Amino acid sequence: MRAINRVIIHCSATPEGRNVSAEDIRRWHLARGWSDIGYHYVIELDGTVKPGRCISRIGAGVRGHNRDSVHICYVGGLDRDGKPKNTITPGQRLALRRVCKALCRVLMRPLSLHGHNEYAAKACPSFNVSTELSTLAAFLAEPGRDCVIDEG
Repeated sequence: MRAINRVIIHCSATPEGRNVSAEDIRRWHLARGWSDIGYHYVIELDGTVKPGRCISRIGAGVRGHNRDSVHICYVGGLDRDGKPKNTITPGQRLALRRVCKALCRVLMRPLSLHGHNEYAAKACPSFNVSTELSTLAAFLAEPGRDCVIDEG
């Protein structure tokens, strides 16, 4: 297993409320010539977590920052006019918390959490990870401190 130290959060860059599946995103990435979907997990509108690329494989989420990271994409990230907007639903937020906690436990190490926008001049995931998910830190910080949020 490769060494994984961080989780990078993405959005699908689709309008609020548009139902997009992990398979839709996989098709988009394959059409771009990629070997598979770039993300390891996709969180659909209803909070369902779908597997993407196998976690043992290096993702294709952020050029130069894929080797030690897991990529999670939530469906949404744009308003109805195509401008960046935090569209994460309560179900998606809860699913994101659960996936991060599971990753920390399975990998048995703390993981730092980041937005794609920390590594590239993009709005993705259309929110500031440490601000939007401040409650995630409390959710994850159980005895043994499973995960940490890297504040930059």
